[in-house]
Amino acid sequence: MEMHSATFDTGGSLEQSENTRLIVQISCVATLGGFLFGFDSGVINGTVDGLKQAFHSTAAGIGFEVASMLLGCAIGAFFAGRAADYQGRRTVLIAAAILFLLSALGAGAAPSVVFFVAARLAGGFAVGAASVIAPAYIAEVAPARYRGRLATMQQVAIISGLFCAFLSNYLLARAAGASTEALWLGLDAWRWMFWMQVLPSSLFLVSLTFIPESPRFLVMRKREAEAQAVLVRLYGEATARTKLAEIGGSLAQDRHRPKLSDLVDKTTRRMHPIVWVGIGLAVLQQLVGINVVFYYGAVLWQAVGFSESDALLINVVSGALSIAACLVTVGLVDRIGRKPLLWIGSLGMTVSLALVVWAFAQAHIDAAGKLALPPPMGTLALVAANVYVVFFNMSWGPVMWVMLGEMFPNQIRGSSLAVSGAAQWIANFAITISFPLLLAGIGLAPTYAIYAVAAALSTVFVLLWVRETRGRELEQM
Repeated sequence: MEMHSATFDTGGSLEQSENTRLIVQISCVATLGGFLFGFDSGVINGTVDGLKQAFHSTAAGIGFEVASMLLGCAIGAFFAGRAADYQGRRTVLIAAAILFLLSALGAGAAPSVVFFVAARLAGGFAVGAASVIAPAYIAEVAPARYRGRLATMQQVAIISGLFCAFLSNYLLARAAGASTEALWLGLDAWRWMFWMQVLPSSLFLVSLTFIPESPRFLVMRKREAEAQAVLVRLYGEATARTKLAEIGGSLAQDRHRPKLSDLVDKTTRRMHPIVWVGIGLAVLQQLVGINVVFYYGAVLWQAVGFSESDALLINVVSGALSIAACLVTVGLVDRIGRKPLLWIGSLGMTVSLALVVWAFAQAHIDAAGKLALPPPMGTLALVAANVYVVFFNMSWGPVMWVMLGEMFPNQIRGSSLAVSGAAQWIANFAITISFPLLLAGIGLAPTYAIYAVAAALSTVFVLLWVRETRGRELEQM
């Protein structure tokens, strides 16, 4: 990937030979992991009816089949963070690409529940790894002044993956007549929904062979010559020497092999406060209920009277709005900062979720025995839910991952990502597996009230405990 150096009018503050084009391109390769994260997460949305028919699943069974990937995500995030400190960021991403490919093939071909769950767990390992390592890799190669924009592209990629999964599901189901009907080769459309992921998985795997290892990882493993070579490619000779010295200086006092016990302050015997903030960000991102919309969107809208085709189309619209919201964040995250975006998003989610709760509270059982909303309330629920999706994707969706990738000191970055990433996916699992049970037990309105309360709590959390990281080099964290 030989690139021409980009030059900028920087007033002499930055090395003019900084290879911005190369930095952006290798960041885009890393974000393919985010695209697959989104596709793998979203594809299940249109396959629920097929899983019920193929495996005769109960409500609890469907909840586990949908959420099984998330157990793999928690495990993958935890071990990926640790493995990235031993084997390297790029190596872990390559392993994730292979697992994405195997999971797509296996889930589509699954002859039984056990085989399907195993394939989804493998995909979960990949999603968990990509979710924490891709933004960390981007943060470790990008300059501070536009690091936030590049890291936010990870969320754009995630939502683009979700959008493509929703669109693919919709088109395949429409071509077959329904997700449970036969499509090509006499195989049900829901199986082809999983197999569509083979193409981006293969592209990700091939692309990763062209990007360098993170220079900060190389310095941490005392491979200074390799780190110097990578930094020269990224920033030019003079800046490379300065950055190598800064990275080495941040590790000079403690160059032992990173381990989980580094997260505990040796003086107080308590976990470093910054790690608790990371865990709080990770968990709250899920407690607001966003993945109920992503994983169960088709089920949700069918529950209030929409057809399967209309419900899948609504998912496509939500995906498009999500991408637009993320692009807004790309333009703002390095200008106004991370904390203001989180705070604005929390307020917007709280209000929009409260409106969703009010609309769902007006639902009734129609003559056919199905849940239905009066026309004005159906419109309100649809609009408010999409406003909620927009606020999430212009704030907590991308910014949480940006902050996890950059907020931790070099020595504990891998271990902190392992713990925070695992906490995020455990919360994701809890929310996802509980939704069908809550829907059947207490109904839509009380369930969404829980998510609205979590959104309100996230506002307080941001104001009290989150610190701004905009414009700071990783060695200053």
